[in-house]
Amino acid sequence: MTDRLPLSVIIPAKNEADRIGKCIQSVQFADEILVVDSFSTDGTVNLAKELGARVIQQEYRYSASQKNRSIPQAKHEWILLLDADEWIEPNLQEEIQRLLQEGPDHKGYAIPRINYYMGQRVRYSGWQNDEVLRFFHRDSCSYEDKRVHAKLIVNGTKGRLKQPIHHNTYRSFKDVLGKVNQYSTWKAMDKVDKGKSASLASMIYKPLHSFFKAYFLRAGILDGRVGYIISVIAAGSTFLRQVKIWRIRNGEKMS
Repeated sequence: MTDRLPLSVIIPAKNEADRIGKCIQSVQFADEILVVDSFSTDGTVNLAKELGARVIQQEYRYSASQKNRSIPQAKHEWILLLDADEWIEPNLQEEIQRLLQEGPDHKGYAIPRINYYMGQRVRYSGWQNDEVLRFFHRDSCSYEDKRVHAKLIVNGTKGRLKQPIHHNTYRSFKDVLGKVNQYSTWKAMDKVDKGKSASLASMIYKPLHSFFKAYFLRAGILDGRVGYIISVIAAGSTFLRQVKIWRIRNGEKMS
């Protein structure tokens, strides 16, 4: 396609050499691929450069902070932001290019996302309606200042694309446990910042509710073994968050 608005793709990364290649290769149509690296030690930087990306390095604090510091560094006004474990197929490439050629009507666009876990596409478990706001105008959007699950704030109207991003959220079980530990810490810190506390009762009923919601209300049972694992991990993460809220409020340091 010719005569379209130029596109920058931003990919935050740290030690992603085993999977960032697929992500970068899926966006070769972009006018700029910007990999924002948090001082990787596994060859991520060299691989990204070999695949044509521009690489900048900055210290990682948390996801929203990293992205907010990265967005102004994009050369072009329209941005597609992908994580290193995500990629897009030709149908979404074409939809984005067509929109850039016609001229976007909105300042930000949500994109449906298909998730894979332990080699299986997850169709239920609360992930069935997943969508992320990842295609947006550089100067009109920023992430809310939260340590985890921050939303993109759009200064203008929002639209929605039809074709999906693909997301392989699973690398190894060790990686899962590491993320659960880190994310539960960040969530606990956000909750404490808002004045929340945790009681013994909340440590009991909130994890049970998380499991029930994911496995039954959100039909994780239909995802088989993987759905059960996702539901148990959701409950475990909730339990850790409640314990960490209690410990932080009692003066224990979390990082």
